[in-house]
Amino acid sequence: MTATRPVAVIILAAGQGTRMKSARHKVLHPVAGRPMLLHLLASVSELKPERQVVVAGAGREQVEAAVAGTGAVIAVQDKQLGTGHAVAQAHDALAGFAGDILILYGDVPLVRAETMRAMLDRLNQGDEPRAVVLGFRPADAAAYGRIIADGQGVIEKMVEYKDADAAERAVTLCNSGLMAVRSTDLFVLLDKIGNDNAAGEYYLPDIVMLPGAQSAVIEAEAWEVAGVNSRAEMASVEADWQDRRRAEAMRDGVTLVAPDTVFFAYDTVLGRDVLIEPNVVFGPGVTVADNATIRAFSHLEGADVGVGAEVGPYARLRPGAKVGPKAKVGNFVEIKKAELGEGAKVNHLSYIGDAIIGAGANVGAGTITCNYDGFFKYRTEIGAGAFIGSNSALVAPVKIGDGAIVGAGSVVTKDVEADALCLVRPAQNAKPGWASRFRAKMQARKAAK
Repeated sequence: MTATRPVAVIILAAGQGTRMKSARHKVLHPVAGRPMLLHLLASVSELKPERQVVVAGAGREQVEAAVAGTGAVIAVQDKQLGTGHAVAQAHDALAGFAGDILILYGDVPLVRAETMRAMLDRLNQGDEPRAVVLGFRPADAAAYGRIIADGQGVIEKMVEYKDADAAERAVTLCNSGLMAVRSTDLFVLLDKIGNDNAAGEYYLPDIVMLPGAQSAVIEAEAWEVAGVNSRAEMASVEADWQDRRRAEAMRDGVTLVAPDTVFFAYDTVLGRDVLIEPNVVFGPGVTVADNATIRAFSHLEGADVGVGAEVGPYARLRPGAKVGPKAKVGNFVEIKKAELGEGAKVNHLSYIGDAIIGAGANVGAGTITCNYDGFFKYRTEIGAGAFIGSNSALVAPVKIGDGAIVGAGSVVTKDVEADALCLVRPAQNAKPGWASRFRAKMQARKAAK
């Protein structure tokens, strides 16, 4: 069964995040190169929600900037009076909405769209539960609140760990806090809960146990509802995400020589028969085509690597790098906003920025494109089949024609025509015996002191 009613989403992101010890809002810390809140909104977008509300408090300016362009609006919780109170702050933003409401948490970033749909589907089954709670079974239930349910997933009791007896603590089904509720019920129910508890707060789960209709629980994998309240928890979520992504890559035909040492971004795209050696890091925006090789200790971000190309070891591809089919970027080479044509080679100790390298061109060791004059960036063009000798500096803007040869150690400041030889260096001048005479003179001077 698939829910067809309109959907709205409330994401709670008003927590102080004090344990993160950061000036950055907690929900904007990245997992796999993407802020946690944007992970969640990306999954939410698959539901095509009619409305999206992010409830923010301290640091809301950061949150508002982060969600700009996503369709989400900000509701403000000035005082931290509990999760029930936080949800209530979305009332005005959802005025006139008629449908189903998902309640999510900005620091629980990895909930899948499939799980959200399953919650909505359960809400719309024939027994029409008041609410659907997302439960999970962690390896260590620790101090999580417990859900007592019958064999059909109907909730008999929800209890906080501190209030649970021994039998209830033995239950392994825990409450994630995520919930689905009909719009006609949510705010009516919130008006009925109180704050008669040690913290004096209004707790969202309390709506489940109000007299009247029953609620239901469905289950998710524990990793999917892992929350982040500290740097250590963020590292744990990152590690779990990376483990799943590595397994997915290998299932899809990628060879990882040392899987635990490779780190992917949320949007890394890998072709078949790609070989990735140890200690490779992918930042956002990288695509690697079939049969390419990424050698050890390379870092790639915002780059495209073509079919059969080779990168590294110890290479850095920065945003705008495009490595063509069968091209080679070797050790200690940095490429930024530059394109390498098919079969082009930059093998050693070079910086290539704001450039086009033609097919089959060979750039020698230690060559740099001097693309910046302290104020503006300029472009270098190297033609197909050109050869740039070692330790050359190409001062942009400059063009090296097809098939041209630039001699080693040249500083090229003017265009070089196709098939020409360019030599920019002084004539070699040897003075026989000069070195021995110099040493004798200096040794005598030193002895006289």
